[in-house]
Amino acid sequence: MGSLKPSAACPCGSGKPYAACCGPLHAGEKPAPTAEALMRSRYAAYVLKLDDYLRATWHASTRPSELDLAADDSKWLGLEVRAHRQQDETHATVDFVARYRIAGRGYRLHELSRFIKEDGIWMYIDGMINP
Repeated sequence: MGSLKPSAACPCGSGKPYAACCGPLHAGEKPAPTAEALMRSRYAAYVLKLDDYLRATWHASTRPSELDLAADDSKWLGLEVRAHRQQDETHATVDFVARYRIAGRGYRLHELSRFIKEDGIWMYIDGMINP
């Protein structure tokens, strides 16, 4: 599992310190207030290899039975949120591009992610790659 100094810039790209951004979400101190905040915190969790957080914020209907980021040699380089759309009180989408590198080769992941809010908590459902 990765670690980050609380004063360090948050990996989600918000420009805020980790302790004032995704840190409290990762620590379970508070839920994400919006689907975009959840998506950013999930990106940061991939950067920091926080398997448990990713599984906890993945909707039960689509959650993988296992997730092992320790074996993943991706180096995440940056996140661009292109759009956050809230369809109603409990459904939202986030369009984003994440850049990463594997074995020195650069890649871009463009995804339109779907989120649902249940019992006051935003959860990731799934995403369409290269929408």
